[in-house]
Amino acid sequence: MISKYSTIQTPVRCPSVIKFGKFEVETCYSCPFPQEENSSRLIFCEFCLKYTKCQSILERHMRHCYWRTPPGTEIYQSGDLSVFEVDGKVDKTYCQTLCRMGKLFLQLKTLDYGVEPFLFYIVTKNDGFGCHLVGYFSKLKQNEEHFNVACIVIMPQYRRQGYGRILIEFSYLLSKIEKQPGTPETPLSDLGKITYDAYWKGVILEYLDKHKGIDTICINDVISETGLMKQDIIYTFHTLNMVVEVYNETTIYIDWNVVDSHIKKKIELNKVHIDPDRLRWSPPNKPSNLQCSPADGQYINILKNL
Repeated sequence: MISKYSTIQTPVRCPSVIKFGKFEVETCYSCPFPQEENSSRLIFCEFCLKYTKCQSILERHMRHCYWRTPPGTEIYQSGDLSVFEVDGKVDKTYCQTLCRMGKLFLQLKTLDYGVEPFLFYIVTKNDGFGCHLVGYFSKLKQNEEHFNVACIVIMPQYRRQGYGRILIEFSYLLSKIEKQPGTPETPLSDLGKITYDAYWKGVILEYLDKHKGIDTICINDVISETGLMKQDIIYTFHTLNMVVEVYNETTIYIDWNVVDSHIKKKIELNKVHIDPDRLRWSPPNKPSNLQCSPADGQYINILKNL
């Protein structure tokens, strides 16, 4: 029997706060950090990711730390934005710490396997002092399921600023260059699902705006131009309420008001987008043809009047 005076014990997060550069951030979940497993507060070097619970130790470290960028190769740079590709096998300690940091803010993030099979794509915001970590996504090097994202994390201090969409857009740019459609590994977090749904809707509406006047939509063409998987394309048409059945055939009814409204809003917001011409990257094993099933070549009719 529970007394009416009993209180529910809230699990203590370790660490409950991290200091990362000039930001102090409250964590959402616990994650053990070697040598500092029971610390309630950890202080990080935002460049090499060395951590400690003692401010004086970190200050001494910063006087000698020569890092000003993530390890790996800078494969994209535009304005104050860069993306670095880091191999989990080459920079194992850095990537392990990165994953532990991700676990502090993402419930679905696990540490059940090593970082060696993964590549990490790290987005930074740059100034005269260095390249400051904004977020990252990881991706398996060998992946039969065609997942182009295994885990995606934006640091809390940079959320709601469009960086999640930038990382998603970047992942699909790599998919298009690989000539292999991609999709994120599931399950997605609630925020991740919202972000992906918004991205997919935007991509489909922009595809329709670009191809006004067509009478049919070839799924293969949409895949090739967007990098999206077939199931995500069909799902998005459904969420846009554009799929109808006519004589037992799947038909698309395009609400051009929705399309025009999206394009107008996109122009007004003038969001930062990835410029493909700024990418300096090629896949290790580039296939010669887009790998789609024959059924993906199906054509879906567009209904002119409902």
